[in-house]
Amino acid sequence: MARILFVTGTDTGVGKTLVAASLLFHLRRQGISALAMKPFCSGSRADVQLLQSIQRGAIADQEANPFYFREPLAPSIAARKAGKEITLRDTLDRIRSIASRCERLIVEGAGGLFAPLGAGFNAADLIAALECDVCVVAANKLGTINHTLLTVRALPSNDSLPVKVLLTQAKRRPDPSTRTNAAMISELLGEIPVVSLPYLGPRAATIPSIRRNQLKTEAVWEAIQA
Repeated sequence: MARILFVTGTDTGVGKTLVAASLLFHLRRQGISALAMKPFCSGSRADVQLLQSIQRGAIADQEANPFYFREPLAPSIAARKAGKEITLRDTLDRIRSIASRCERLIVEGAGGLFAPLGAGFNAADLIAALECDVCVVAANKLGTINHTLLTVRALPSNDSLPVKVLLTQAKRRPDPSTRTNAAMISELLGEIPVVSLPYLGPRAATIPSIRRNQLKTEAVWEAIQA
């Protein structure tokens, strides 16, 4: 069974897909048998298409994204409107099926930690059941200290779960807090590693940019997957 890394975030749009795709590219470039999936996706399927373009059909689209809904809503709400019920057990079975076929599996979450995914469960429940590594992605901007601490402290209380925080920078000219956020979060979280990703351009989550930025970001991905 693969070592699983669950990529969650403090909110939607903080860079989870960029992190999942770049780490997948990095691992496969090293010759590691790595796969990635985004079990839940609502609205655009661009995130899944990016992951699939990196792993080049190693798994089918339905395996990379077993639960897809056209309406851009929380997955459990979209499923309910479509007359479907998604259970935690079914979700775990889908993830473990892919994990049995690789050395490393990256699972990208949908929205934040408590966004409802299915019948009575969310990403926190999924992480607890998988007992996997966790990468908390947060936007490096004013307000991120509070959002990051809330997310990390809401994770399942399991001392054996390796947790890392990754701060992403989406603007070329960020606000002044970006210079101090990482140090303060690191101080407040104690032993949990905090890693910063620099600004990588307006189209960072595309194959050309991921390939172009690999040398610049290699140390980040090594720290996250260590």
